Amino acid sequence: MKSFENKVVVITGAASGIGRALSLDLARRGTRLALSDVDETGLAETAAQATRAGARGVRTDRLDVADRDAFARYALDVVQHFGVVNVVINNAGVALAGDLDDLEYADIDWIIGINFWGVVHGTKEFLPHLIASGDGHVVNLSSLFGLISMPGQSMYNASKYAVRGMTEALREEMLIAGHPVAVTAVHPGGIKTAIARNARVSAKEDKHATSSFFDEKLARMTPEKAAAIIVRGIARKQARVLVGIDAHALHTLGKLTGSRYQDIVAAASKKVLPTTVV
Repeated sequence: MKSFENKVVVITGAASGIGRALSLDLARRGTRLALSDVDETGLAETAAQATRAGARGVRTDRLDVADRDAFARYALDVVQHFGVVNVVINNAGVALAGDLDDLEYADIDWIIGINFWGVVHGTKEFLPHLIASGDGHVVNLSSLFGLISMPGQSMYNASKYAVRGMTEALREEMLIAGHPVAVTAVHPGGIKTAIARNARVSAKEDKHATSSFFDEKLARMTPEKAAAIIVRGIARKQARVLVGIDAHALHTLGKLTGSRYQDIVAAASKKVLPTTVV
C-alpha cells in the first residue's frame, strides 16, 4: 500500500490504547476511519482527536465484537456508508489472569469471545469487501503471547495463538486464490495501555499486584510508538510484525531453545511473578 490517503480503515477497540494511537496515526495520513468500541465515551474522544489530526471522515459505532449478528450488521453499515473498505484492523482485546485450574468458564468464554471470535467476525464479515476493493488488507492483533506461552495466561495465550494461526492460514489462502488482500499478524510485547487494569482475574489472583506488575515491569513502549511500527508494517505488507524489544527477544528465545523455553520461563516466573492470594 503506497499511500493511505483517502483509504477506508476499520479499527476495533479504538477508544484507547493501541486502537486510539492507530486511529490518530492513520488520521494524520488522510484516511477515512470507521472506529468502534464498547466504550462510547472514549470512542467519541478518539473520533474528535482523529478529526483534528486530519482524518477525511470518521464514523463511530458502539460494537461488541463478540456479538456475531451485531458485527455482521456493522460491516454492512460501514460498507454502505463509505462505499468501500480497504483495511480492517482487528485490535479489540481483553486479558484474563490466573492458573487454568482456578479460572471460571464464564471468564474463559468472555476472553475467547472477544480476543478470538471478535477477530474471526471482523475478518470474515469484511473479507468479501476487502477482496472487492482491489487493495485490501487484514491486520489482526495477536501478541507476544501468541508466539510463546506464559504461566497464568493460559486463556490469553490460547486466544492469541488462535489469532496467529487463523491469520497465517488466511494469508496462505489469499495467496493461493490470487486475491488482492494482504494479511498481517501483529505481535506486541508490553505496551503502556490499560489492558491489565481492565483485565479479569481468578479468585486466587491479586488484581492490583498483577496489573501493577504489568504496568511497572512489562509495559515499556508507548501506544504511539507501537502504532507507528504497526502502520509501517501495514505499508510494507509484512506478514508478521513484532512490536517491542521484548517481542523480538522472547521470540528469538523460543526459536533457539524450542520447547525448552517453557522450563526457562517457569523457573524465571517463580522469582518475578506476583504471588497469588491464599
